[in-house]
Amino acid sequence: MKLSDLLDYNNIVIQCHDNPDADALASGYALKCYFDTVGKKSRFIYRGRNKIKKSNLVIMIQELNIPISYEPDFDEVPELLVLVDCQYGQRNVTTTEAKNVAVIDHHQICSKLPPLSEVRPNVGSCSTILWSMIEEGEGMETDNNRSLSTALYYGLYTDTNKFSEMSHPMDRDMVDDLTINKSIIDFMSNSNFSLEELEITGRAMLNNKYYSTSKTMLVQAEPCDPNILGVISDFTLETDKVDICVAFYESPEEIKYSVRSCSKEVHANELAQYIAKDVGGGGGHLRKAGGTIIPDLIGIPARDLIIGRLEEYHEEFSVLYAKDTIVDTKYMKKYAKQEQVVGTVKLSEVFEIGTEVELRTMEGDIDVIIQDDTYLMIGIEGEIYPITEEKLKRSYNLMPFQYTRKYEYEPNIRNRKTGEKKFVMPYAKSCTAIAKSTILAQPLNQTIKLFTAWDDEKYYTGVPGDYIAVRPDDPHDIYIINKDIFPMLYKEI
Repeated sequence: MKLSDLLDYNNIVIQCHDNPDADALASGYALKCYFDTVGKKSRFIYRGRNKIKKSNLVIMIQELNIPISYEPDFDEVPELLVLVDCQYGQRNVTTTEAKNVAVIDHHQICSKLPPLSEVRPNVGSCSTILWSMIEEGEGMETDNNRSLSTALYYGLYTDTNKFSEMSHPMDRDMVDDLTINKSIIDFMSNSNFSLEELEITGRAMLNNKYYSTSKTMLVQAEPCDPNILGVISDFTLETDKVDICVAFYESPEEIKYSVRSCSKEVHANELAQYIAKDVGGGGGHLRKAGGTIIPDLIGIPARDLIIGRLEEYHEEFSVLYAKDTIVDTKYMKKYAKQEQVVGTVKLSEVFEIGTEVELRTMEGDIDVIIQDDTYLMIGIEGEIYPITEEKLKRSYNLMPFQYTRKYEYEPNIRNRKTGEKKFVMPYAKSCTAIAKSTILAQPLNQTIKLFTAWDDEKYYTGVPGDYIAVRPDDPHDIYIINKDIFPMLYKEI
């Protein structure tokens, strides 16, 4: 859905959930600004039993002039109702009758969506979605409105626990591109806790369950600002013999949790995703992550679910260090690389030699200083990585025509000094692998975490059906290949 799809309607009402947080306020504000810019009248409301009282949100509304109205008894029937940061029919939003309904949200889909909807559960905030939709040529620039930019930034900041649970590159793009009022961000951030929430934190610390075998601590708090969960888990992780912490609260509307890990054998973002599998969404960084579980999708108390998931997680994975391991290849089959068209970019054609750039991808950011022989490889799923010209020409046949492919997130390069951003696809040329290398491989029948021979700090996860592969000439060159990609890359000899 595009924002312009909403312009066919008049009498437009924007509604967020009944207990608005910073992300809901920012998202509704962004949509209201868009309608104002294109000359469409709209109203931004919230309903429910409680008026906004939290200090940082009151400051946000006042300082950024957010035109939201508390309408608990709203009984009009607008031509178009647009829900932001929530979905129609959810328990956390009072149902408002409307002739047409649209939804813009970043939470897990939990009910049938209307035709007019834009839901992206893999991004960190609804603010990010609104920013992205506005940036997609919708006739409005967020940078022309400092208050809006500040609101969007704070919406993501609070929904990702001060960016610690931010994982999608689009979130990072928004943070880089927005011009904000930092003093207002500081003002709101330093008014985030109330004395009551400080007491909630203290009581939560006493309500813990410790697993000595895995050095994991589970902490349950009362419903509170999700940022408090981050404070609790950060503090708990500093405790001796605690390597992993999960802090959570349960409410009728949602179950929020924060994950911290200082164990290199447990990535916080992976554990966060595992906890929410099929019942919500999670993500973040290797050390800090979090997520949300939808109560309607589980039939047991949140504590029981999380305990069960933690036990399953630790039992399910086995760890393999490639540098200390020689895989039994007796039952492995031999495969050769198929001719697969991929992309390559000579980076000196994008920015000048000597430029320090940041490569932004779904997997994270990579810093590179461009040399004359620095190239970029673009894989079939949009994954990118730097490569030297010598290695490129040794492994690939270069072709003179353009490389074109659509990805969920188009890779881009940012000049670290100037902030200038360029997308790489317009510069990409096609190439095919020189089909002479072979591997030995077989499908996994269990889940493993593999530390490669060249990196024993970050593991790669393989699940049943994925392939474990090894080079015939180097028994320690072991790696994981995704089961969906493997048949595209290799053929059995």
